[in-house]
Amino acid sequence: MKFLATTATVLGLLMAGNALAADAYDIDPTHAWVSFKTNHNGWANAHGTFKDVSGAISFDKDNVENSSIDLKIQAASIDTNHEQRDTHLKSPDFLNAEEFPEITYKSTKIEKTGDKTAKVTGDLSIAGNSKPVTLEVVWNEESGLPWDASKIKTGFSATGEFDATEFSIPKLAESGLGPNFKLDIDVEALKK
Repeated sequence: MKFLATTATVLGLLMAGNALAADAYDIDPTHAWVSFKTNHNGWANAHGTFKDVSGAISFDKDNVENSSIDLKIQAASIDTNHEQRDTHLKSPDFLNAEEFPEITYKSTKIEKTGDKTAKVTGDLSIAGNSKPVTLEVVWNEESGLPWDASKIKTGFSATGEFDATEFSIPKLAESGLGPNFKLDIDVEALKK
């Protein structure tokens, strides 16, 4: 019986050690960018960005597969360089930002693809609809801040694509947008 208790304790400590191997980070909203582009009636690509991005990252450098990301984007922060269009995009015709104020991305699987690269699959939620979306992610760098080396910052860049028709956006087709949206994401995050 004592052997079983000791074994359980050792296994518990080992498992806790694995959980502790991941470092926790808060995404720095002043250094986070989520941009998109999509076809507009075949004429050109329409571009936009979200200006209010936050979230948390758990990053295990030794076992990247044990990492996770929880990204939060305020739908009302959309900016397409045209105020009237932005107001329409926030409406129930598109993002329905009043009823669904947050667009979220939560990782469900991370697969290491290189020394500083990974394929991250997660659930993207827009206007109450969630679908899996895969991002190609690059870990750029980690270092202390130039003015305070005790504060550690890390940075990631990601690209991905999704079919917006899967999110049941009412006026998407008649607006001539999409259906495929390309994402460009850059975030810096401070270690807790």
